[in-house]
Amino acid sequence: MSKIVIAIDGYSGCGKSSTAKEVAEKLGFTYIDSGAMYRATALHFLNEKLSPLRSEDVVKGLESLQISFQHNSTTHQQETFLNGVNVEDEIRTMRISERVSEVATVKLIRAELVAQQQKLGQNKGVVMDGRDIGSVVFPEAELKLFMTADVDTRAKRRQIELLAKGEHVPLEEIKLNLESRDQVDSNRSESPLQKVSDAIEIDTSSLTFFEQVEQIIDLAKKVKIN
Repeated sequence: MSKIVIAIDGYSGCGKSSTAKEVAEKLGFTYIDSGAMYRATALHFLNEKLSPLRSEDVVKGLESLQISFQHNSTTHQQETFLNGVNVEDEIRTMRISERVSEVATVKLIRAELVAQQQKLGQNKGVVMDGRDIGSVVFPEAELKLFMTADVDTRAKRRQIELLAKGEHVPLEEIKLNLESRDQVDSNRSESPLQKVSDAIEIDTSSLTFFEQVEQIIDLAKKVKIN
């Protein structure tokens, strides 16, 4: 099939990243994890003791921020590097989940990361997931999807992910975090989470991982390039 851009937006905990990775793998496309970029940025600001709410700190933080992705030949997984250090596990912790929305609301930070994302996808043949991929990063994407699921299902999935990494977090705490992120992401002034008019909605509440992946691949194969 032709190289296209697949933009996947939606709420946290819907399985966007894992699904996008598998879709990219099966199609032979490049996967770009925009959420990891914001998580790495949040970690960077925490490490450097910088506040995303202070303009001088934002400028200083972005000047020393370098995010890259590398493929692990052993695990066959893409891993996130912050200033040359592998931070894939650290950026998935609740500590970062509680801070990432704060970073994502800052106009200057979003502008910098969006520019990087657009550069990564300029040759097409990419799958990217996030909050504003179809609306801001790739408004001309050939396939736009919006993934959703009820909050209880999302909280259970996130708890399983955290347990796999050895982090024990009460289900109610995870649910509150997801609801808070939904509120912030949907109502922020800069690139809010929204379902664009030409996006196809996929409710993953009752879908298996395999069903999610196959549904998106089927949609991708039906895309007609003018």
